[in-house]
Amino acid sequence: MPSAPPGAAPWRLRLYTIIFEADTPGGRAFDVMLLWAIVFSVVLVSLESVASIRAAYGPLLATLEWTLTGMFTIEYVLRIVSIARPSRYALSFFGIVDLAALLPSYLALMIPGANSLMVIRTIRLLRVFRILKLVHFSREAMTLVRALRASRSKIMVFLLAITTLIIISGTVMYLIEGGSGSGFTSIPVAMYWAVVTMTTVGYGDIAPATPIGQFVASMLMISGYAIIAVPTGIVSAELVRGPPLLDSIVCPRCSAQGHVIEARFCLRCGAALAPGTVRE
Repeated sequence: MPSAPPGAAPWRLRLYTIIFEADTPGGRAFDVMLLWAIVFSVVLVSLESVASIRAAYGPLLATLEWTLTGMFTIEYVLRIVSIARPSRYALSFFGIVDLAALLPSYLALMIPGANSLMVIRTIRLLRVFRILKLVHFSREAMTLVRALRASRSKIMVFLLAITTLIIISGTVMYLIEGGSGSGFTSIPVAMYWAVVTMTTVGYGDIAPATPIGQFVASMLMISGYAIIAVPTGIVSAELVRGPPLLDSIVCPRCSAQGHVIEARFCLRCGAALAPGTVRE
């Protein structure tokens, strides 16, 4: 049986096991139910944005939305109750996401006046952030996050090099095309053009008119293909390197996830992980 917060009552232990231990039968059932509720909620938000559907089924959509809001509110409270350090969870990324998904519906009730209806609709659109909770249930997502963290120093160097190239390219193009009437009216505008060109987007709102400018643009376009491949290669190399298998066990003290399969202590706070838990 997974361990729970020290001195927890049996009901709190059981609650913790269901909510935070995804490798238990109860935890799997809870996660599946929560996943479907999140997807259904996002579908409701999307349907509600369609004027014809909102006009025809507005009351039904509102009823379903408030039902889901009640479910997510209960889930949030149960998470706070079952964890050893509630403040740690409340201030974590997923804790903030959970709260941000709940607040819009309640804020809409506290904004009176017919003139504020548009504001209320805008606030309620933030409910779509519930979809961020989906990442919480994906081990593959944790593997990708680990690869991004491992390659962040290389990516930062790459971004610094790209920024330098953008500044130089924008300055050069401004010197070449500045007086040709082709739209390069300042260095920032030329830098914007360099970003659009290097990313191969090519809006066409600004284009070089002189032969030298067109030659420089051609070189920048060709280099753009190679530049796009660099961050992909960096992250792919970290993924292929063979990251350690990650467990979905949640630390009972700090709620950290992503421990190595063989881990017996939390990678963040050092607390003992649940002994005897079935690990994949």
